[in-house]
Amino acid sequence: MRLSCFQAFLWHDRAVVFGKLKKKESRASSETLTGSARVDARTKNLTKRLRPGEVAVIDHEDIDRVSAEALVECAPVAVLNAAKSTSGRYPNLGPEILINAGVPLIDDLGSSIMDVEEGSELRVDADGSVYSGDQLISQGVVQTPESNARNMEAAKAGITTQLKAFATNTMQYVEKEQDLILDGVGMPDISTDFHHRHALVVVRGYQYKEDLKALSHYIREYRPITIGVDGGADAILEAGLKLDMIVGDMDSVSDRALRSGAEIVVHAYRDGTAPGKKRVEDLGVEHVVFPVTGTSEDVAMMIANARGADLIVAVGTHSTLIEYLDKGRKGMASTFLTRLQVGSKLIDAKGVSQLYRSRISNWQLIALILAGALTIGVAMAMTSAGQVTFDLIRVWFSDIVHWFRNLF
Repeated sequence: MRLSCFQAFLWHDRAVVFGKLKKKESRASSETLTGSARVDARTKNLTKRLRPGEVAVIDHEDIDRVSAEALVECAPVAVLNAAKSTSGRYPNLGPEILINAGVPLIDDLGSSIMDVEEGSELRVDADGSVYSGDQLISQGVVQTPESNARNMEAAKAGITTQLKAFATNTMQYVEKEQDLILDGVGMPDISTDFHHRHALVVVRGYQYKEDLKALSHYIREYRPITIGVDGGADAILEAGLKLDMIVGDMDSVSDRALRSGAEIVVHAYRDGTAPGKKRVEDLGVEHVVFPVTGTSEDVAMMIANARGADLIVAVGTHSTLIEYLDKGRKGMASTFLTRLQVGSKLIDAKGVSQLYRSRISNWQLIALILAGALTIGVAMAMTSAGQVTFDLIRVWFSDIVHWFRNLF
């Protein structure tokens, strides 16, 4: 049964309390959380249907920042992870985001938790026990700020190994991809006209929605061609903007975006395999398939560059080691070569929302308006015309007071 908004609010409030139960073992036994299960091994698919007050059941090793932020936005009563939220490979930020938001995170529950029936009622105890009715399904580890700090400290030791493997893999890809990306691979036949226009590429990355909002003045003035990379297409629509093109493997973009009339470029593997092709075919929307090595965001930039865009503004793109490990990439050669090719056309707007934030409060604005009005009043009082105006205002105000008195 669907939860009411009031129940969802109460459960989310209890989730905050739940994260503090480890302090007193006597209280832990009496505190439990319950909710309907939403189950999916892919977190980004789960967040499309997860509702406030429900229990998110995932199998996500090393929860990344973007997935964690999407989970927090859904306000689940708890997140149950079959895997370890921090494996120790690298210091991922996802668990900390969930914990700081007051969302209980139960780790390492094992594969059996994924057998939970969708929509079934689950009970989560403060010691990490998960029940369906009276039956114990699994026992996990409750993540706290202290345990997460220990995990992150241990993970920092593993970053050196990851860096060496990442650099080696990148060089191997450079040798394979340089001819493809730098010399061109045969751009798809598209109808979108980029000549003498700016291109805005939106990727589902760190703070991509905030950065897109921060670019509102630029978008209104230049009206760039908008390209949504998978889930970035939905962010463009949510911002009330026209969506011109969608590029990606179509695994995280909504049907609404695919049916919006935007030109669709399905990113395929170099051998021609296109996992997203069937989905767009089932929806009956026109599309082209572009087989090329690299990430979908690289493909979007290559298309805009090859089709004559004067400037390419990128939002939410991946560029750091942690971001690529979060994304599950073993190397970044395609991004390195693509950015080398695009050159001075590319402006990376990621993080632009953090560059400047207005620090003027509403009370400060009110005080400023009152101060301005007082200054104008004093200036008017010093002139004969102003004095006459104030005399007329006093007479008008006296007439209103007299009128009200006559009513009674």
